[in-house]
Amino acid sequence: MPLPPAPSRRAALLAPEAFEVTARPRVATTSANEPVAAPLRTAATPARTGRKADSVASALAVPDTAPLVQVETRARTTEPVTAPVARSTGARKARGTSAAAAATPSAAPAPATTTRARKSAPQGPTKLFVLDTNVLLHDPTSLFRFEEHDIFLPMIVLEELDGHKKGMTEVARNGRQASRTLDALAAAQGADMAKGLKLDSTGQRAAGGHLFFQTVPLDYSLPTSLPPGKADNQILGVVEALRKLHAPREVVLVSKDINMRVKARALGLNAEDYQNDKTLEDGDLLYAGVLALPPDFWTKSGKNVESWQSGAHTYYRIGGPIVPQLMINQFVYFEAPGEPSLFARVSEIREKTAVLQTLKDYGSAKNAVWGVTTRNREQNYAMNLLMDPEIDFVTLTGTAGTGKTLLALAAGLTQVLDDRRYTEIIMTRATVSVGEDIGFLPGTEEEKMGPWMGALDDNLEFLAKGDGGNAGEWGRAATNELIRSRIKIKSMNFMRGRTFLNKYVIIDEAQNLTPKQMKTLITRAGPGTKIICMGNLAQIDTPYLTEGSSGLTYAVDRFKGWPHSGHITLARGERSRLADFASEVL
Repeated sequence: MPLPPAPSRRAALLAPEAFEVTARPRVATTSANEPVAAPLRTAATPARTGRKADSVASALAVPDTAPLVQVETRARTTEPVTAPVARSTGARKARGTSAAAAATPSAAPAPATTTRARKSAPQGPTKLFVLDTNVLLHDPTSLFRFEEHDIFLPMIVLEELDGHKKGMTEVARNGRQASRTLDALAAAQGADMAKGLKLDSTGQRAAGGHLFFQTVPLDYSLPTSLPPGKADNQILGVVEALRKLHAPREVVLVSKDINMRVKARALGLNAEDYQNDKTLEDGDLLYAGVLALPPDFWTKSGKNVESWQSGAHTYYRIGGPIVPQLMINQFVYFEAPGEPSLFARVSEIREKTAVLQTLKDYGSAKNAVWGVTTRNREQNYAMNLLMDPEIDFVTLTGTAGTGKTLLALAAGLTQVLDDRRYTEIIMTRATVSVGEDIGFLPGTEEEKMGPWMGALDDNLEFLAKGDGGNAGEWGRAATNELIRSRIKIKSMNFMRGRTFLNKYVIIDEAQNLTPKQMKTLITRAGPGTKIICMGNLAQIDTPYLTEGSSGLTYAVDRFKGWPHSGHITLARGERSRLADFASEVL
């Protein structure tokens, strides 16, 4: 029986006649593709079917006397297809118009815009981004990070790129890679520089736009206070000319140089920072590795908690709304007056349940690690990660004086000299000066790294004194010599191609590393190696690096939730009351 017509307005009652509609007889079809004639459309046809069929029939120019079965069949098979096709056609027309405005000499080819329209519907008109040289030197793959939008490179950018390609620095390597990328795009089959190079021609499917070069002089005028010979001012002039040439299309300057962006905005030009290198927009959003359980945790979950003992640890299987917030190796704690406290680590997550494992208390003197006992909750969490052989990668962040280096060294010495789990400790750090460089340093690689390892010497002095306090002067000297023999200081400049087997690697001041440098160091790990990255994100000394784009932030964000890694943010300083107060007020 056909459905009655829909009410014409809200809360309206159906007419009694609507319930008296009888089903029309249909003739069975002989095959799926050969419908047999059915009764013609009558006045008793429901409004829903008639309205739908009429709209489709008029669109397809179907005669009014066509069998209803055919009309309904076409309505079912054609209508969902025709609407998106019409939309994509409109999108192609709009995209084709905007692509034509982007090209400096001529319009971009239509097939590329059709492909882009089919890939994903754009969120508005495409933009034209003008890249500064420092963007390519910072990230040579930035050409493919702008989705369906087009990119324009002024000729002065190519000149500056050519000037930075010599040398062995990170900037020089990026410059050479950017030049090779441009050469590959220009050499792709069917590439036409006059119409724009397709950014997806080398296999980068995420890029749907075109790359345009400045091939003709552009007419622009800048204030007399901006000297025309400076490269930054020439780029600003190109942006100004493109804005007038392609109005109303949006032309945006992308630069890592803050002063460049300020000057552009002073001239009324759109300017943005390159955002793709930022792991997080705000450093406060960084994964802390710790989660406080709600005050009503035991009240709500206590009845359904399973617990069992295995070795020295107690395990709890919990459920409820807290489980989706948890990650593997995340630490949880519950502290409330009058109720038992809980300090545990998430060891397993399965669908709607999670298993919590209690921790070893390294704050007790009987569990001291190389004479070091932890002084607060976060330090105890960090020591549990550092002493766990199943954890291959540990990241520690925190302000000055929270004990990052001391905890890592104490755990390393215990596992190298006492447990024989690793063969030696390898320590390295980013050699970025706080002030002016002191110049050439003579000696071997380890001697050159000596001035950068003052933190290592300070902590080793404390650890050696604690271990050999009752052995006299000769005993302390022997302990010092033994410790020094198992610690190797290496420079990051010579890490490429190396593989560390059964080593305990400490990377200090990791906040000054770029994501690429961090990847280079972590991928040196061979079987049985453990890597510890430490740093203070508030003390970044590398130009163009921020809390959001630091390699340490990158590593913390990418490794969270991996079963063989852990992260802790140390909150309380334990160096001295003077250092703690200075960290707060200065």
